[in-house]
Amino acid sequence: MPQVVLYQPEIPPNTGNIARTCAATETPLHLIEPLGFELSDRYLKRAGLDYWPYVPLTIHPDWESLQRQRQQQGGRLVAFTTKGDLNYLDFEFQENDWLIYGRETSGLPDDVMASCDVWVRIPITQPGVRSLNLSVSVSIGLFEARRQLYYAGR
Repeated sequence: MPQVVLYQPEIPPNTGNIARTCAATETPLHLIEPLGFELSDRYLKRAGLDYWPYVPLTIHPDWESLQRQRQQQGGRLVAFTTKGDLNYLDFEFQENDWLIYGRETSGLPDDVMASCDVWVRIPITQPGVRSLNLSVSVSIGLFEARRQLYYAGR
């Protein structure tokens, strides 16, 4: 199944909401340090409610650590970015994709983007809106991948 990767997330409630989504869908969640909060943060725990025990969570000290695990397991690195040239609805997801999302304030750095296999975007029609909330973006990407891969009813 696809996996969700958060590159140096900064806002505890976003990560908590994403963790809750990953718990509900049994989706592995990878957090790449440094994090903008402590894992004991009350806002993080509150957003994730009591579902944290159900989150297949891996914390990586850096990007290279995630890369090593991904190379062992295989799969494509799919960057969700406003710089993507491919609409996520036109992208064909695969079972072993790693869905990568950047920091809330600055997105994915250039070196991380360069190591990704494909860049996809979630279209935003209002020019004055730069991006969507991180937890919303993860839900959109993850559920489209699940829909394509027939996980929706599981």
